[in-house]
Amino acid sequence: MAALARDTRRTVIVLADVHSRSLARLVLDLRPLSHLRLVVESSSRSPAHRLLSAAEVAELDLDQGQWRDQQRFEQWQASAVKGAGTREGPAAQEADVDLADPVAVCQADPWLVTTGYENEPAQNHGGLRDAWLRVGQSLCHDPAAPSRALTLLTALSDSADPRLAPALSEVAESSDWHVVWSRVRGDLVPPWPGPVTALGVGRGPLAGSLLVAGPGGIIRSLVDRDASSQGRLSLGRIQPQAVAVMADGTALVLDGHGRAHADTSWVPRPAGSGIAALLDSAPSSTELLMGALRDHIGISIAYAPGESTGTAALGDSSGAVHICGEITDSAVLHRGRVTALASVRLPFGDMGTPVFYSGGADGTVRVWAPGSTPMREPLLQRPCPVVSMDAVDTENGPLIAVAWADGEVECVEGAAGIHRMFRPGPPVRAVALASEGRLVIGMDESVVCLAPRTRLSP
Repeated sequence: MAALARDTRRTVIVLADVHSRSLARLVLDLRPLSHLRLVVESSSRSPAHRLLSAAEVAELDLDQGQWRDQQRFEQWQASAVKGAGTREGPAAQEADVDLADPVAVCQADPWLVTTGYENEPAQNHGGLRDAWLRVGQSLCHDPAAPSRALTLLTALSDSADPRLAPALSEVAESSDWHVVWSRVRGDLVPPWPGPVTALGVGRGPLAGSLLVAGPGGIIRSLVDRDASSQGRLSLGRIQPQAVAVMADGTALVLDGHGRAHADTSWVPRPAGSGIAALLDSAPSSTELLMGALRDHIGISIAYAPGESTGTAALGDSSGAVHICGEITDSAVLHRGRVTALASVRLPFGDMGTPVFYSGGADGTVRVWAPGSTPMREPLLQRPCPVVSMDAVDTENGPLIAVAWADGEVECVEGAAGIHRMFRPGPPVRAVALASEGRLVIGMDESVVCLAPRTRLSP
């Protein structure tokens, strides 16, 4: 673990838990650089300690009594606790916080609450402790009690004390979102669908459903209104990294090597005899689209319905987006990988126009209509990569959801310029926009569905 600090003259690097000789050699190689100062923590008698102690470096050995003044340490500890209880901000509280009271923990100093829960591992407080520690990074980041209550609601398991959810819901009433449903690890009714690697929104026979891909190669279909199970798709040993659904219910899946696959388990079978099907040897529209997709290696995939086959897009590691299907085109939109794609079909022309949104490792979200020149300026930009995206067309214009690598999820109503933010705590793996514009967030240990409370002012 490393920490970095700078002043006008030098850079200070702090390295904790250094045990291997390879890291110790790296430290010694950096030692001649006069603008660097290195502070290294290493266990006594470890390979790194033996190598570093043989060099001419200053050593503070905590095994020696002169570095361990118990009286002064206790004085410092008492002053630190006292100072923590008087931090500035709207949630400044005394050190004594009722850790079983959901309202109190939302209003208290989050660092004191976290410390209290860590010091009481045997007391789960009806599931409140588990929920807090599951999303604690977000709770310490956000000072507003309504936002904390909302985040805690998303982390409650189905075994939690049933009195917690109503109390937290009351505190969260003034937040931007309300929780439609959430499923966390260990939930049984409905069951938690497992860790999420990708999300896809159903179309055609899968309308009203949500496809949840996990690391085991299984894609589960959930009812998007309540997360109840509909079934699952099994693609063998394929590890899905991106999912999109065609208009006929075909699931387009990118595997871990960037190859496209199609699952037609939910596609209605054509009427007629088996002999008629054998005599009709012409490739289907899905087969034609898959043939075009197989010419590319992708990282992200999106699909826009059309007059017949529709249009699919693949983003690759070079920053290019390739369009296949009813429209063919290609453009370089990013510096580095295209990490996420989404699409909407806007009402321009007789059949509408597909528009694709792309997110990249360069921290930008761009808009492109195939057949036109890509926009020069990004729609959104942050100093971290885009993890996942989705988009839908609404009566108020396009709605875009973006998951950023810093843990923030951003929803943008393009026409009105409205931005809604949510930070769930754990790293976000995928986002999707289900029916009625509900936001679904997939993580390693939970899946959450949120809906905006009211329309915000731009």
